[in-house]
Amino acid sequence: MNERTLFPGASFLRGVGQIMLQSNAWTGLLFLVGIFYDSTIMGLGALLAVVTGTLTAKLLRYDPEAINAGLYGFSATLVGVALTFYFQPVAVIWVAIVVGAILATVLQHRLITWNIPGFTFPFIVVTWICLYLFHHVWVVKDSADIVASLPVNDDFTLSTHGFGEVIFQGSVLAGLIFFIAVFINAPVAALYGVVGSILGAFISLQFAEPVPDIHMGLFSFNAVLCAIAFSGNKPRDGIFVLLSVVLSVLIDIQLLKMNLSVLTFPFVAASWITLLVKRLLPASWLV
Repeated sequence: MNERTLFPGASFLRGVGQIMLQSNAWTGLLFLVGIFYDSTIMGLGALLAVVTGTLTAKLLRYDPEAINAGLYGFSATLVGVALTFYFQPVAVIWVAIVVGAILATVLQHRLITWNIPGFTFPFIVVTWICLYLFHHVWVVKDSADIVASLPVNDDFTLSTHGFGEVIFQGSVLAGLIFFIAVFINAPVAALYGVVGSILGAFISLQFAEPVPDIHMGLFSFNAVLCAIAFSGNKPRDGIFVLLSVVLSVLIDIQLLKMNLSVLTFPFVAASWITLLVKRLLPASWLV
């Protein structure tokens, strides 16, 4: 069934789907299902943020095609999920979600107009600012979610948690739903994501990172995003996936040693470096 017929507000759902670079309303819907399964509060935060971000783009008369593709929804959605993940859902946090979603949308637009592949960078900037403000200026108590631990005994979770942690979700089922959501739109990308998740865990294990953190997907979710971003049907696509995944994990490890909130910055930084490498290669090699 056509997305436009089934979902009158498909642009909102595509905005959620674009978190993992999927312009598909079904994907976005499944992402929301996974988020709500793990946390109703985070689900509400995601909804408020994606609606705010998308409506902001419409009110500011941004490119309708970009809006319809969901390009102004994903960073905003991540802001909504992140703030309800890190902090207790008091009134100021809900206000911050609205303001943060607007700022993320405007920054996303700047990057688009400058022809810079911003990925989730607007979400990162806005969330880093909010983390500083609500930890040091207007102090808000931490959410229980950031201190909760999840016992893991099955290596299968190396891949499912890698998908789940992209959107701050820790359960196996949420991760599996996210994998299916990507698979229905881009099977090759989803399978590359599984490989990226496992590879991210393997690399971090070589650096003696804490095993519980590895199993929870904390060293895999950026790798999943990189693998999806550079996935393709050609063998050389695998080389770029490998390069970006390795870079993302190494950046992740270094930032964590500095006690920084990494969010999806390793994915963005690794993607920028990989795109630069691709640009420096001969055009004939990329055909």
